[in-house]
Amino acid sequence: MSKESIDALRASAIGTSAPSEREGPDAKPAPGRVLVVDDEARACSALQGLLRQRGYEVATACNAFRGLELLDEFRPQVVLTDLRMPGLDGLAFLECVRTAAPGTRIIVMTGFGSVEVAVDAMKRGADDFLEKPLDGPLLWRSLHSSMERALLLEESCAQRPRGDGAAAALGVVGDHPSMRAVLNRAEQVSPSRATVLLTGESGTGKGLMAETIHRLSGRAKGPFVELSCSALSESLLESELFGHERGAFTGAVSRHEGRFKRAAGGTLFLDEIGSYPLSTQVKLLNFLQTRRFERVGGSETLTVDVRLVAATNNDLRTEVLAGRFREDLFYRLNVFRIDLPPLRARRSDVLSLAETFLARFAAENERRLDGFSREAHERLLLYNWPGNVRELEHAVEHAAIMARGRLVMPEDLPETVAGASYDPLEVEIPGSTLAEIERSAILKSVIAAGGRATEAAAMLGISKSKIYYRLRDYGIHPARRDDAEADAIMDALRPREPAAARR
Repeated sequence: MSKESIDALRASAIGTSAPSEREGPDAKPAPGRVLVVDDEARACSALQGLLRQRGYEVATACNAFRGLELLDEFRPQVVLTDLRMPGLDGLAFLECVRTAAPGTRIIVMTGFGSVEVAVDAMKRGADDFLEKPLDGPLLWRSLHSSMERALLLEESCAQRPRGDGAAAALGVVGDHPSMRAVLNRAEQVSPSRATVLLTGESGTGKGLMAETIHRLSGRAKGPFVELSCSALSESLLESELFGHERGAFTGAVSRHEGRFKRAAGGTLFLDEIGSYPLSTQVKLLNFLQTRRFERVGGSETLTVDVRLVAATNNDLRTEVLAGRFREDLFYRLNVFRIDLPPLRARRSDVLSLAETFLARFAAENERRLDGFSREAHERLLLYNWPGNVRELEHAVEHAAIMARGRLVMPEDLPETVAGASYDPLEVEIPGSTLAEIERSAILKSVIAAGGRATEAAAMLGISKSKIYYRLRDYGIHPARRDDAEADAIMDALRPREPAAARR
């Protein structure tokens, strides 16, 4: 960072620059913690002094590895990070922060700015992107906005009502029988020391379930540390897991404590375990067997007390047969398994999840939203949610931004959701209630019988009266004459056009 850039920032910090429109002339800095990560010591020191003048608590790190350690120790609400650093660069660091501390806001700084780099940083979870030399007003506006959002999110989480049980531990939403079964299993295993394997499609909430297990355990006061290998090379993955000694590889300028060491006394959550390379699997197996490990490039044997929770969206048995996953490690991990259902298998939870997300995003974006219109509810229920809860969360965030009035309308939802349709007669087994299965069987039989309840009853081996009772439960009220009955039933069962198409 140039001397001129530092002087400009110092001037804006003490008020010689005009205040931003966002902050206003009388605005006071939002209190909060900021972590500065930059391999230029002079830049770190300068930013630390300037930020403290603005009232922020500040910690600095000269490399990304130290930054990850401070993430647990300092718990910043906002991270200001350089993009190009030796060892672990800013983009990889950004993804690690997103995994370890999802609520932390991230502002990326770089002297090598380009549209492509900015887009890549935003895709990986950055909240803003600033080019060096830093412009004072832009920095303060971006920092103020990011800190406000972080504090608002913290306040929203703190005010969320909490009761007893797994669902209340972290605000897990789910009243469908399949989800209640998952929560019951989580409550069962939480007090034990057993290793837990979470399986399920991408976006089903495995990370949230892992943290729920931690919060319900006797280790709740200890750290909860996460790691996903998706953004890391094999050597960096091992360094992040086990740590490394100074000089272990290029860029290793100091000793780095890995996730196992940082999770001591708590829980370590390993996401995407099915993607771990075989060499790392061997070291994981050795740890599970002995509870000992060594840092990369070191000879000292370390012992830690850590509870392991792993997650995968792969079929590990298939991976074992294909030779991509060690069978002995699979059995070590598969001590207690919890399968998370896809969202399409628990549709009754869609609206309660959507309302929860809408309340959060309305607060974050300073919007007054009362809920969803009936047509928007219909679209949410009709969509099949291949991306599961994560896709629903993103769809609701989109709607919270696009909504023009107090209610979210169908056109405020993403196009894929707004134009959704699915066959309501299809059910997931397992994953559907007996009532849902019965409804599907009755309606499919009535359709196959051309709308004639008598023939449908004969197919199912039940009385015609029961068919009538159930049809009325489903909102179908046919006249009791054969032809009129058949026409009325078939008309009621005819697929409706999407709400958007009816306009």
